[in-house]
Amino acid sequence: MRTAEAKAVSASELTSLFSALQSLPVIVLAVSGGPDSTALMVLAAQWRDSLKTKPKLVAVTVDHGLRKDSKAEAAAVARLAHKLDIAHRTSRWSARKPKTGLQEAARLARYRLLGGAARKAGAAHILTAHTLDDQSETVLIRMCRGSGISGLGAMQRISPVPQDESLFLVRPFLDISKSRLIATLHAAGISYADDPSNRDPRFTRARLRGLMNVLAEEGLGAAQLARLGHRLKRADVAIEKSVERAVVDLFVELPGTSALAIESRRFADLPAEVALRVLGRAVARVGDEGPVELGKLEALNTALDEAQKSPENRFRRTLAGAIVTLKAPQILVERAPPRRRKVLTKRRSGRRKDMKRH
Repeated sequence: MRTAEAKAVSASELTSLFSALQSLPVIVLAVSGGPDSTALMVLAAQWRDSLKTKPKLVAVTVDHGLRKDSKAEAAAVARLAHKLDIAHRTSRWSARKPKTGLQEAARLARYRLLGGAARKAGAAHILTAHTLDDQSETVLIRMCRGSGISGLGAMQRISPVPQDESLFLVRPFLDISKSRLIATLHAAGISYADDPSNRDPRFTRARLRGLMNVLAEEGLGAAQLARLGHRLKRADVAIEKSVERAVVDLFVELPGTSALAIESRRFADLPAEVALRVLGRAVARVGDEGPVELGKLEALNTALDEAQKSPENRFRRTLAGAIVTLKAPQILVERAPPRRRKVLTKRRSGRRKDMKRH
């Protein structure tokens, strides 16, 4: 929807957008100064002012230090926050910036700094201005990366903060388009910052954003992509319930070890997606190399399935720090031995001469 055609968010909508937060004493707002987060601050202030018992709002701006205008934009947010009677903090990302994976590193730094600010303010909930457009772009990006059902599932209204599950992200605008938030600011006569990186073709999200109008003409607009994400999330939750039951039924912990045994016949009878996730859970629990990559897990599961169908019925392979062994009637998953590290040493020239003499 174009901004000229979009309707501003009405006062009557505020209750449904923020009502679940009414009992919270302190709420942190993540405000960069762009249109989405500026609208979040403005609408959150309107909602607070409509209440008898008002929560304390604290706007936090993370200055990544990546653009020359970022300091001025943080100051502009602080001025608007003061007008709205909202406390404001600026948190700066002072760490060394990576040469690759900059956007992902910046995202993690943002959540880390927001989390720190929330704890200082005594808040457990951080509101972000993710919109319907962000939802659809995220689904599209993950499709391009070959994500599975879990990865393609839509962002949730409430979810734990990455790397800190004691705090929660709340996304009240997931059903609101960006154009409506911009229309809201225009109606209120409030300006906002324009981040040129949102159009920088070096970044995947910006490139895909440029395709959204073309996709919408083919019937694959933001609403359709977001709906797909919601449906996949619904399916993912159902599958996870089956996986949890299978784990309880099939996993046998071997005493005195970190190893697991799974009855191979019962494992083979599981639906393919459930079996894949059960195997992933076993490898993740026993191994010591972190999350299991989906593609590698699929390759392991396919090879294991073929081995179960073969006359020899034997299989042994390592993944993510775990060894998976098939020896009927069991699949054994145990910790792999530590990998040997090659130690490179430089020989001294004098020693080399001595060796030649001998």
